[in-house]
Amino acid sequence: MYQIKSEQIIECSLEEAWSFFSSPKNLSSITPSSMDFKIRTDLIDDMYEGMIIKYTVRPLLNIPMTWVTEISHIKENSFFVDEQRMGPYKMWHHEHHFYPHEKGVRMVDIVSYSLPFGFIGKIAHWMFVRKKLEGIFKFREEAVIRIFPSKSER
Repeated sequence: MYQIKSEQIIECSLEEAWSFFSSPKNLSSITPSSMDFKIRTDLIDDMYEGMIIKYTVRPLLNIPMTWVTEISHIKENSFFVDEQRMGPYKMWHHEHHFYPHEKGVRMVDIVSYSLPFGFIGKIAHWMFVRKKLEGIFKFREEAVIRIFPSKSER
């Protein structure tokens, strides 16, 4: 089992942050275009517990993969969890937390995951999976800065 944690301060209200991040329709705007991320589910604006979302994504060697996640837990303006139901990981549990902060919102992502294929999965993690995930979160951090610029840049 592996875990990645990402933290970012966003200069906006808790309601603005929640509105943006809790809408699955916004996910593609914070995902690197190189992953060719496409939502295949007709979505409504508001997420709900039990919501199933189907995507295609090209995480490695430009090979398309189907990824299905379920929104398993929600506490409005506080956190939500998405869990893989079908996809490239043996297990994927992604927590999205939102906390009030003096500058706006402190957003914390915690991804717990494991890979298939035993020892080969461990080697793949060491060689490229972790770096790829860290790169996705770095891209996401930069995209969030563009979407929610600091008040001094507005």
